[in-house]
Amino acid sequence: MENSELLNRIEEAVEILKPDYIAALKELVRIPSVVGSEKCAQNFMEDMYLSAGLETVRFTADLGKLKGHPAFMDSLSSSYENRPNIIGLSPCSVNGPSLILNGHVDVVSPKPLQAWSRDPWGGEIEGDRLYGRGAGDMKAGLLANYFALKAILKAGLKVAGPVMLQSVVDEEAGGIGGTLACLNEGYTADGMVVTEPHNLNVTISHAGINYFRVKVKGKTAHAGLAHLGVNAIGKMYHIYHALEELDLIRGREIHFPLYEKGSGRSCHLNIGTMQAGGWPSTVAGSAVLECRIGYVPGEKMSDIKKLVETVIMAAAEKDPWLCDHPPEIEWFGWCTDPWYQDPHHPLVQMLRGAAQKVLDRPVELIGRASGNDGRFSQYFNMPAACTGPVANNIHGVDEYVEIPSAIELIKILAVFIIDWCGLSK
Repeated sequence: MENSELLNRIEEAVEILKPDYIAALKELVRIPSVVGSEKCAQNFMEDMYLSAGLETVRFTADLGKLKGHPAFMDSLSSSYENRPNIIGLSPCSVNGPSLILNGHVDVVSPKPLQAWSRDPWGGEIEGDRLYGRGAGDMKAGLLANYFALKAILKAGLKVAGPVMLQSVVDEEAGGIGGTLACLNEGYTADGMVVTEPHNLNVTISHAGINYFRVKVKGKTAHAGLAHLGVNAIGKMYHIYHALEELDLIRGREIHFPLYEKGSGRSCHLNIGTMQAGGWPSTVAGSAVLECRIGYVPGEKMSDIKKLVETVIMAAAEKDPWLCDHPPEIEWFGWCTDPWYQDPHHPLVQMLRGAAQKVLDRPVELIGRASGNDGRFSQYFNMPAACTGPVANNIHGVDEYVEIPSAIELIKILAVFIIDWCGLSK
């Protein structure tokens, strides 16, 4: 079959399925699936897979099997009970390369709800945009995986190699109970594509990421005797400003061109939360910052940790109270080295080529200063890459996905599946 004829058949099938895709995306966005509460959304995905005649697997992560793995970290999730991963397996002749199309169903909290101009669980459409928490990150991409396979079947085609759809939990909290659990259970393939929202570019690298916590002690006192206390909030600001300055310095001095293409800046140190005190009439006796630092390929995790600790302690030494009562530093949660996929690997080149066929324009290879589940591939000798729709305000207020870009993504994935897995004769 000529390439042009194949592309036309795929495009026609996707256009026929477009209303079904939009309806499914609206319905999935309307199911709240904040990290830890993914079960209802996963039931929806399982029903979708079954409706297409896919063999499905439903399983929950077993932490006991994961703790010895080199990619394991202490997840932000406390339990995986009632949080199944759903896998859909395509019928095939099993004589071509196999492929995983991976996406996560969990989303971050939409709070503060009052800041939204529309219902975060409404799935409202305005023009070409579909709004809602998780619309972009990453329910649009997750469903695109399914509809790409469905479009191939709709076009009367059958792929030679097995295609595995993975709908996973826990990505926002580190991915241990989701993608890592799937791969560790043996649900691997010859290649993997993750459809995070990447503006239809092909992402081949992401930053190393570490979370850390800083604790500062003060001295409590009644507000009417506040001069006898030491306010931990004020003391913490010495640390805050030192970390803020470190972020600015690294932003100026650390450069990794792939990340600057994809994220505009190579690395960040984000101060994400602060908790302090317990009562308005009591001098705050403690304060806690929780932060995230990113770093680029070539930097070592041990060096990054040492840098952060040195900066914090240097700031503390400038204050008499902190000098005598040094801050405590804890490393927790996300703990991953940078991920980098060889750009010359056939999987990357085929995915990029499929995107260029569909879009009829050059497609960039980029990196991101954020993280995603593509990184787990390196522990299982699998090549991986990411591509996804155009989305904005992810993790923010009024998150949305550009519907036309999601439709283009479906076409790209369908063409790539055929290129990678081959067609049955």
